[in-house]
Parts: sequence; C-alpha cells; structure tokens
Amino acid sequence: MAKSTTMTLERTYADGAPFDEITYLEAKLILKPDRFTSVRSFQEFGKIVRKTAKECGVGFAPAKAEIPEVREIVFFDTPNFDFYNNAFILRRRITYEHGFPVGDPEIVFKFRHPNEDSATAVDVRPKIDGDYRIKFKAEALPLKDDIGSYRLLYSHNCQFGLSQLREGNRTSMETLHKIFPALSRLSGVDTGKVKLVNEGIVEELLLPLGTLDFGGGRLAKCDISLWRTRGAHQPLVGEFAFQAKFDSRKNVAEKQKKLAADFYVKLQWALESWLALGLTKTAMVYRLNGVAPQSHE
Repeated sequence: MAKSTTMTLERTYADGAPFDEITYLEAKLILKPDRFTSVRSFQEFGKIVRKTAKECGVGFAPAKAEIPEVREIVFFDTPNFDFYNNAFILRRRITYEHGFPVGDPEIVFKFRHPNEDSATAVDVRPKIDGDYRIKFKAEALPLKDDIGSYRLLYSHNCQFGLSQLREGNRTSMETLHKIFPALSRLSGVDTGKVKLVNEGIVEELLLPLGTLDFGGGRLAKCDISLWRTRGAHQPLVGEFAFQAKFDSRKNVAEKQKKLAADFYVKLQWALESWLALGLTKTAMVYRLNGVAPQSHE
C-alpha cells in the first residue's frame, strides 16, 4: 500500500513573494506622562527597570546616553480617519540634533492588528524606487483593564526615507494608492487628500536606558520616551519599551521566552501607579480633539 503524502503550500502575496514572518518582539508599557518632568525623572525610572531586571535574573547593561534624543512625529489620515479605522497607520518622523533636523525624514506605513493572520496577509511593501525595510513585530501590551498579564498586537511595517518619494502630490489619495497598494482594502477611499491627524505635531523625547540580557545571546535594547505636543508642550503619554530581534521564532528558546515574559509582568507590578492602561501612543494623538475613532489596537 502506497504511503500518502501531504503537501504544505507556502503562503504568498499576489506576486508570489512568501509571506513575511515576525522577526521582532517589542514589549511596551504605556505610562502616565505627569512624572516625566526632567532628565533625572527618566533616570529614576531607569533605576526601577534595572532593579526589576536584577530580581528576575535578567542581565542589564546601562546605556551611556545622558541626554534624550529629540524627534518630531506627525500622523497622516483622511478627515474621517479611514486609515486608523481600518488598522492602517501612516507617519513621518524627523530626528533633531542640537535643534536642527538631521538625516532623511523617515516614513512608516503599517498595518497593526490583534490577529496575526490578518496582519501577515497584508502586503505592506511600497511601490517606490530605492530601498525600504520591512519590520514585522509582535508587540506586547498589558491587558486593557488590568495588570499582571499581556496581550499582543501584530505590527506589519515598512520604512523608508522621504527623499525616495518623488511624486509631486504626496498627500493625495491617488498618489498614496500607487505607493501603498495595500490601501486598496479601503472601500471607496481613493480620492481627496490626507492631512495631519488632529493638526497635531508630536515632540518625542527618547532616552536609551540600556540593554537587557535574557541569556543565550538574546539581547534587547530598552528605552523610555515622552510624547508631548509641539508648541504647547502638552504632555500626552510616556512609554517604556524593550525590543529584541531574531531570525526565526523557532530559534528563541523557551527559557528565554519565559524569562522575558516574567520580567515584563513583574515590571508591571513594580510600575503599577505609573501605568496608563488601554492606550497606545498613536491612540493618544487620534484622541487630541476628544473624539476616539474606531481602533484595532
């Protein structure tokens, strides 16, 4: 009797390219912004992270940075927030040094969703001349209404420099549909223009805290950041995050996964009074005018 064979079909995008795989884990804690009033407050926060890491048996090598990086971030969407309502995010980020912009402004286009299959199936590759980078992340956040565990969002990103967009009208939906074919998923949104979300310009202060060591060479850089509005300096939200990169999830040992999860949960308890549950940084920008759009976050 002949043995039966089972064929596993590789999942691909429309052009035959294989589906992207998750190669990043990023764990985030969204924080109330009122305690972050100086560089010293960032450093004091770092001491809590370091203490918790030691209690969990996680290595910690402090960063040398003493002054926060300054970055400007803006989000673009239709007047009805069609991008965000359908789990898409489009933003531009500019880095400053000594008060002046440096480097090529970074464009990030992402599809972020709580369902991994849904996030994987969206082909976020841009139609541009030049290089771009795909970053597919599993993002851990605390539960929306309690601490001591976590939920996952899946963030499928592409990143590239603004100078690579040579189209004349970069804010028209017609142009954006050409650059980002994934937007074809938006029904009836192919005309008009995008604009700054809630006219908000975010100033981000970001201080690297150090590198966490979960053993076996599995390292994760961690940092603390504060988002506030440009001009009025209205504090919006803080965030602690650590991120690890890997070639394949199969290569991450169970011991490393458990140690990272234990550290993340223990840190929630250590920072209970600091936490702002049920939020993301992007959501805060979309709520600037007091109206919360539909969110997949």
